[in-house]
Parts: sequence; C-alpha cells; structure tokens
Amino acid sequence: MTQLPQLLAEHLRDWRSGWSMGTFGAIAEFHHDEGEESQVDDAAGLARATSRGGIRINADRVAEIVPIAYETLSPRAHRWTQAVALCLPEDAARRTARTVLTELGPDTEAVRPQDRDGVLFDMGLSLPQCDFCIRTADPALLETLRQAEGRSLFEPGNPAMPAILAAHPHRVAITNIGRVEVYQKIGGPDTGGVSPPGPHTHLLPKLLATGRTHSANTPIPEGLLPLGSLHPGNPVIGAMGEDRPFDAALHEAFQQMLVRFGSTEVVAEKTRVLEAVSRADEPTTYGLPRTRIGRVAMRLALRQQAHVAAHTADAAAHTEIKRWIAAIEPAGANGADTDDDAPGH
Repeated sequence: MTQLPQLLAEHLRDWRSGWSMGTFGAIAEFHHDEGEESQVDDAAGLARATSRGGIRINADRVAEIVPIAYETLSPRAHRWTQAVALCLPEDAARRTARTVLTELGPDTEAVRPQDRDGVLFDMGLSLPQCDFCIRTADPALLETLRQAEGRSLFEPGNPAMPAILAAHPHRVAITNIGRVEVYQKIGGPDTGGVSPPGPHTHLLPKLLATGRTHSANTPIPEGLLPLGSLHPGNPVIGAMGEDRPFDAALHEAFQQMLVRFGSTEVVAEKTRVLEAVSRADEPTTYGLPRTRIGRVAMRLALRQQAHVAAHTADAAAHTEIKRWIAAIEPAGANGADTDDDAPGH
C-alpha cells in the first residue's frame, strides 16, 4: 500500500490534482497544466513550482500529518467534490494568529530561489492555522506597507489594501505542514473580475467572520485542524469547474483513498446502499441513516453509481439506480448538506 509521502509526491506530479492551504475564507490554491514547465521539481523535498505558483509540503512533518479523505455533495445533482484534508492535532497546527499587518523579513524559505530576497508581510487576518502573507520587493509597495504596519488591513482609510490590490504581490499561505505560493494577479478589475486559471487566492471577509477553520460539510474529527488539502482529479468536474465525461479510473482511485483515509461510517453506508440497489430492494423500505454523515454518504453513493452504470452501458442497472434516486433524494435531501463545487474548495 502506498505510503503518504509517496502518495503526496505522485499527486504533485499529476497535473489533474490540485492543492490548497489556508482556512475557511482565506485560501491559496496551486494547480498546474498538463505539460506546463516546472521551475522547481523536487520530488524528495515535496516541492513544485511553475511560473504561476508553487507548493512545498514540509517533508520533515509528513509523519505527523493525519490525512482525512472525504466527499461532499454538489448543489448540482450529478456532481460531487472530493479531497484529502491534511491535518495536524490542534496544538501542533496553531500559529501566531497575528491581527495586524506585520513585516516578517526576507522570505528565506520561498519555494523558488529567486524569490528569497522578497519581503514577507503577514496580512494580520488572525487565522489559527495559517499565516496568510504577501511577498514583495517593490520599493513603492514596501514603503506603503511599512507605513501601515501595526494596523488592520480592513481599517477604514488604510492605504495598504488598495496598494496591494493594485500591485499584485505574491501571496503566500504558510502553515505548519508547508506553504502554497501564488505569483499570478489577484482576481479583480485587472483580471476581468474573476480569478485567473491556475494558482490563485481567495480572501472572503464574510467567511472569515464566521471564525470557522473549515466548512461544516468537511468531516474533520474533533481535535484536528485542516491545514491544507489535496484535491485529486475529479471524475465529473474539470479543472475550470466545467462538467466533464465520467472518468471511471479517477473515481476508483479516490474510492480506494476513501477506504484508506476516510470515515468507516461513510464507507459502510455506501456499501450498504449499493448492496440494496444490487438486490433490487424497494427503496421505500430502506432504513435511512440516522446521522447526517450517513445520509450524505447514501446520496453520494447513488449519484456515483448512476455515472458508473451509464459508463458501463448497463441499462438495467441505470434504470434501477434512477428509481432509487427518485425515491431517496426527497427524503434524504438537505440543502445544508451541499457545498459549492468550485475546484479547490
């Protein structure tokens, strides 16, 4: 069975896999395209960088990482998301949670050597498990940031945030298991109002204000904090969030991760409902799971099996699974159980 360091190294090389580090409302994502040239490709050091962004997972902390594989329902009834949360025990995950703009000095740990003279500033977002930073060597921006040091970026009249949005400095999300760096422009007026393809960041004050470290639909066990996530290639969602033809190999690969790193309750419920479907049991007599996680697992299994049946051109199985979905979805559905299926979230 593949060990975690090997699994992480394999997915760093796989262009279909994405990565993120940060917290609920402040996240940095790393993606690379098929055939995209690497500026750093360090398998042993679990690091990769392109001209658009970079990632490093601290090899000396991998043994401490607790991987949690999970799936979430999309609001769109034919889709779902999947990820492996990379967690640490809460005490080991926490950082300084600075509340004001703070200069940290040259970024000597930058993924690319050419960025190590850039100056890091913690944005002061008070995140429990991530220092969400900007990095720059631009003299004008440095002057503005240094004049605003010790103030909240969201303080009325603070010139630092407009200067950041205009200058597009590198964004660096630093956690106790590694970092993600984004070199592309910040999504906004200069990018047509959307995040650019590939590595990008999201900073969403409304989500930050909740104080949550992750979505309510991300099943992180008590005592752990998610610091980052691996997002293996999704079998039904493409890199830009578009629908894609079902990829049975990607689906099976993640189901194996789910068995290894996921909830035993989820795996058991998915097995139970698919066995009932295969027996052509009556869905109206099926005992609905008593827990939210169980009900979500049931709905996920049915969605996924519909794709499997269509992919294998098994008309009888497809008809049966659709019968189950028609009967089960109204009883098991809850809008709160779904998450936005944008890649990396």
